[in-house]
Amino acid sequence: MTRPAAAAAPGSRPRALIVRAPGTNRDSDAALALDCAGADPHVVLLSEVLADPSLLHRSQLLLLPGGFSFADALGAGRLFGLELLTRLRDELTSFVAAGKPVIGICNGFQALIRTGLLPGADRTVALGANDHGRFVCDWVELAPVSQKCVWTAGLADRIECPIAHGEGRFVCDDATLAALAAGDQIALRYTSPNPNGSLDNIAGICDTTGVVLGLMPHPEDHVLSRQHPQFLRGHRGGLGLGLFAAGVRHAREL
Repeated sequence: MTRPAAAAAPGSRPRALIVRAPGTNRDSDAALALDCAGADPHVVLLSEVLADPSLLHRSQLLLLPGGFSFADALGAGRLFGLELLTRLRDELTSFVAAGKPVIGICNGFQALIRTGLLPGADRTVALGANDHGRFVCDWVELAPVSQKCVWTAGLADRIECPIAHGEGRFVCDDATLAALAAGDQIALRYTSPNPNGSLDNIAGICDTTGVVLGLMPHPEDHVLSRQHPQFLRGHRGGLGLGLFAAGVRHAREL
């Protein structure tokens, strides 16, 4: 039986749960991003949440960070997603049904697809190996697209941030692509050269409710201007902070 969710007090910093699996390596970056966006971030181990699901019930926002969860055994994000699906299915379903925002970044995106919180658990969507067959670590530019997605709605500015993955090529069949476009579920597109061969330059998608977002790039690594490699040469702008601020704002208003 799921417990009633605790609501954030008006004007307070909503509690954000960052679930760290073995091999996760971007949890600290995610915590900084959420803190800067006005949330109260808490990094916890996956094993802690499995043992005490009330950690999830007491939170208003959920983030699955990037890395190489479980060393990408059996496929990127597969074991992380399976643990969540088989042990926390009802809790995660209730979390989303309550309108609480969820974001999965890179390996977290791969895990969200495995859980079915994002399209793809039926294999209509996949994050395949990069088309050039190499791990890619570079900076990209993204355009927010979806107005349904609570993380991107109202964002006008392009986002510049790094990518770091070997399996990030977004693929799906024509019918699924048409459905994602018609449902305003294409959240982000690459506007810089496509780094991995993703179909239709898709960098991130959301679920049908708009509260669950998955994306391959790492906006949490550019929430402060000084994090850009060209900062000392005068580069400013392109921050990913607005994306996190939108998600935190939605959580605060629940």
